[in-house]
Amino acid sequence: MSFASRYLRCAGRELHVTEWGASHHEVVIAWHGLARTGRDMDDIAAHLSSRYRVICPDTLGRGLSQWSPAPDDEYCLAFYTRLAESLLDQLGISQCRWLGTSMGGAIGLHAAAGPLRGRIRRLVLNDIGPELAKPAVERIRSYAGSPPAFDTMGELEQYFRTVYKPYGWLSDVQWRRLTESSMRRLPDGRVTPHYDPAMVRQFTAHPDDYDQWPAWDSLDIPVLVLRGATSDLLLPEVAEAMRSRGPRAVVVTLPDCGHAPALNTPEHFGLVERFFAAG
Repeated sequence: MSFASRYLRCAGRELHVTEWGASHHEVVIAWHGLARTGRDMDDIAAHLSSRYRVICPDTLGRGLSQWSPAPDDEYCLAFYTRLAESLLDQLGISQCRWLGTSMGGAIGLHAAAGPLRGRIRRLVLNDIGPELAKPAVERIRSYAGSPPAFDTMGELEQYFRTVYKPYGWLSDVQWRRLTESSMRRLPDGRVTPHYDPAMVRQFTAHPDDYDQWPAWDSLDIPVLVLRGATSDLLLPEVAEAMRSRGPRAVVVTLPDCGHAPALNTPEHFGLVERFFAAG
């Protein structure tokens, strides 16, 4: 099944979304990670679209969405949640299931404990929790804050294959699609990742943004946590605490990957699909 590409004005900013399975009533919001785009969700969205309407946004400052004119104010979980609330309102979505990778999961947690409480029915967090390992945050900032530029697409693809190796197995076709769907060309003709480098200012302008234990403890919905076995962002002790407090999540460790699992295999599809189908 193919997707439709749409642009919507949310909280005064233009967001791009891809939409799969538009004829279905039940909705899944699938939100990508920090320096990525909604196209990362293509494989699992295509799978889920046999049953669900799947909405995959490009976050403000990423992909085909507008870049923020006020980065210190708008590149943060509170504003991303405002965007999500506006997006659901405009699309006429009263309730949904939420699948979020890394930052996309943090937005889902923030929203489910706040403005979208009662509207998010089930939450899947892909390698993210209410507490992040600081060395991993610094690792991500080191490459995301200063994106390199390359003369050729082949060089950009090799860069992505290196920096995103922790995603686990991707086919050659999937690596090529990841590259083509997350690049932009600079005025000098070189190619670079398709996001606003200023988005990493979230970590300095909002240093406590990802400290979300109070939000976690307030949740009363089913939560599935997927943790990459070698993840350096979601540490085992944090995942274990998520199992024992707050909504008492179901935690599944995925082998052969780190931060964050690509959600591109039948095993990944099955875990998410069964969890969503349970309620």
